[in-house]
Amino acid sequence: MNVLEIAAGSLASALVAQHAGADRVELCEGLAYGGTTPSYGTLAITRERLRIPLFVLVRPRAGDFLYGAQEAEVMLRDIESCVRLGCDGIVVGALDTDGNVDLSLCRQLVSAAGSLPVTFHRAFDVARNPAEALEQVIGLGFARVLTSGGCATAMEGAGNVGARVRQAAGRIVVMPGAGIDAGNVAALAVATGAHEFHASAKALRVSAMRFRATALEGLPSDWTETDPERIRALRAALDAGAQRG
Repeated sequence: MNVLEIAAGSLASALVAQHAGADRVELCEGLAYGGTTPSYGTLAITRERLRIPLFVLVRPRAGDFLYGAQEAEVMLRDIESCVRLGCDGIVVGALDTDGNVDLSLCRQLVSAAGSLPVTFHRAFDVARNPAEALEQVIGLGFARVLTSGGCATAMEGAGNVGARVRQAAGRIVVMPGAGIDAGNVAALAVATGAHEFHASAKALRVSAMRFRATALEGLPSDWTETDPERIRALRAALDAGAQRG
């Protein structure tokens, strides 16, 4: 069975994802800059209302994946909150100054998650040596890795994603993500051999404000949100591809 995970940047987006046919939600904030940890309120209410598995991105800031002691402490505390609230999985990742997996910090993060499955996020795509990084992530006990194959989109990196799927040989789930939509997900499944797929399926939402201040151009009124039609189309394309296979 193919699994569709939707990156949701809000409670509303998470509920839309559920109703439109997603198998799992990765909850975060700040999708425009790669995602950060959602607020406690967003997390708590989403956990209460969501009936499909809820994974939570734990990332203290945008930017690189090299974290100091204070940031590590924040991440560990956030994971504790996720465990306490009954979330179904954690999404994290950390690298050292040389672009290798930060073994010490990642070991702490996986340990803090306890029995929850942990995904290593797209920090993997900027690791120095993807083949070596995958072995390290497997050794640390991660359940899956999210990757675009080190490229801007998963389709561009399909060859690299497929190589990691073959290398993993069932020891870890390799989940492609970035630029996945209804038009390419079936082809991506064939090209990579992957069975789990990550997409945001977002669309622009225009503000209903009639009054628009013009002096503050750096503060846009519009935003993006998960689009149900895009998820339904993704679901249909993924299921149709599985039936043909």
